[in-house]
Amino acid sequence: MKFLFDLFPIILFFIAFKFGDIYTATIVAMVATIGQILWVYYRHRKIDAMQWVSLVMILVFGSLTIFLHDKTFIQLKPTALYWLFSGALFVSAQFFKKNWIQVLMGKQITLKEHSAKSVWHQVNMAWATFFFFMGVLNLYIAFEYSEEIWVNFKLFGSTGLLVIFVILQGVWLTRHMEHPAE
Repeated sequence: MKFLFDLFPIILFFIAFKFGDIYTATIVAMVATIGQILWVYYRHRKIDAMQWVSLVMILVFGSLTIFLHDKTFIQLKPTALYWLFSGALFVSAQFFKKNWIQVLMGKQITLKEHSAKSVWHQVNMAWATFFFFMGVLNLYIAFEYSEEIWVNFKLFGSTGLLVIFVILQGVWLTRHMEHPAE
């Protein structure tokens, strides 16, 4: 359910684009993201750091798109966000010995003790690489294909690739997980 909730602004962006244009869709995505943040705050009295980053990014890139009437900015936003995540994962692991993927997933997944550190490092680097690749792919599609194809990719392609990546990662992780004795 959280996954669908997180997709809410993208879904509304897609619908608004189909009935309007990129500028209308951008405004709708900005308003939807603000609404989403307000709802999360109302329900939980706390906003995650990634939600704040997403809000700032959509407001900055969306505002530039609207005020300069240039769709390039909204098309660059996913790449900027992906590369920010990729860079944060890579830099925090390499220079600060902080594994954000382990922090986020470590409570749900127990890895075999003898390989846990290296497996978490591999998972972190896989996510960093995935986000970097998604940023490059977004640029390629945004600037080599039509606006409509980019909007379709934004909802279906990027979401589909994320789901495939998560499934493959899950399959790979099961080999390294502690399984409780039955």
